[in-house]
Amino acid sequence: MRRLAGLLVAPLLLLSAVACGSEGKGSDSVSPAGGLPAITAGAAFGEKPTLAKGEGDPPEELKTEVISEGDGAEVKKGDQIEVNYLGQAWDSDEPFDNSFDRGEPFNLTVGAGQVIKGWDQGLEGQKVGSRVELAIPPELGYGEQGQGQIKPNATLVFVVDILKATTIPKVAEGTEVAQDNIDLPKVGTNTDGKAPSITVPDKDAPTELVSTYIIEGDGPEVKKSDTLAVAYKGVLWKGGKEFDSSYARGNEPVSFPLSQVIPGWQDGLEGKKVGSRVLLVIPPDQAYGDAEQQGIPAGSTLVFSVDILAAS
Repeated sequence: MRRLAGLLVAPLLLLSAVACGSEGKGSDSVSPAGGLPAITAGAAFGEKPTLAKGEGDPPEELKTEVISEGDGAEVKKGDQIEVNYLGQAWDSDEPFDNSFDRGEPFNLTVGAGQVIKGWDQGLEGQKVGSRVELAIPPELGYGEQGQGQIKPNATLVFVVDILKATTIPKVAEGTEVAQDNIDLPKVGTNTDGKAPSITVPDKDAPTELVSTYIIEGDGPEVKKSDTLAVAYKGVLWKGGKEFDSSYARGNEPVSFPLSQVIPGWQDGLEGKKVGSRVLLVIPPDQAYGDAEQQGIPAGSTLVFSVDILAAS
C-alpha cells in the first residue's frame, strides 16, 4: 500500500497470536553481540529504549539482532502485525521517530511494501513477543533522497517490539450481492486472489458517497477506531484508469488505522462487515478535493473495490 498509504495515511515509515517478551532481563542496558549500537536504558521489552550512537562504519547489509526472544509464533509474510518502535540514524544519538511517546502501536502488513524494505525483510521470521534491533542500509531505507529528518544515504537503526501478529485471509468470502444499479460501477466477484475488474458506466458520477456490498461477509461490523487489513483496487471514474492497487505489489493485504484515511474510506467502510467486498464511489469533497495527488487529477471522483479482510 505504499502509494495509497502515502495518499491516505502518510506515516513516516510508509512505514491473532499474542505473546509477552522477556521481562526483567537487563532492563537498564544491553550491548548487542553483533556490533549494533548499545541500548543504554530501557532495554526490556515494552520499555522505551535509549540508543547509543553507532561506533565505526555501519554495516553494508541488513543486520538483525534479537535483544530478547518472545514465545509467540513466527511472523510470516502477509501477517498483520502490531509493533512499538524507536528509530535513529547510525551516526546520531537522537531518535527521529518513535511510537512509545505516542502511546499507540504501529500496524503494518509484513511484505506488503507498506514500509521500508529493511522492515519487511528484518521482521519476517521473528517471534511475537520479541524485541529486535535492526541496522538498515540506505538501499533498504530511504536511499539517496532521505526523508524529513533522515539525511540522504543514512543507515538507520530501529529497536522494534513485536506485540501481536494475525494471519489474515487473502480474499473476501461471503454471499454475492446483486449489482442491479445501472448507474454504478460493476465489480468482479472472483475469489481467486486476483484483482477484481471494475467497469465504470458512461454516466455522470454520483455527487454523494456510495458504499455498497459486492460480497457480504459474516464478520463483525467495522468501527472507525479499528485498524483494518484490506486488499483494494482504485480507479478514476473519468476514464476508468487504475491509479493504485494492492494486488499490483505482491498481492499482500495492507493495514492502516481507519481513522487516518480519507473521509470517503472512513464513512464508507464503517459499519461494513469483515469478510466483505465493498464498492466505494467517493466524490471529490470526501477524497482529495481540488488538489492533485500523485497523478490523481484535481476534482476526481474515485472508485474502489475493497476486500475487508480483518479488523482489530
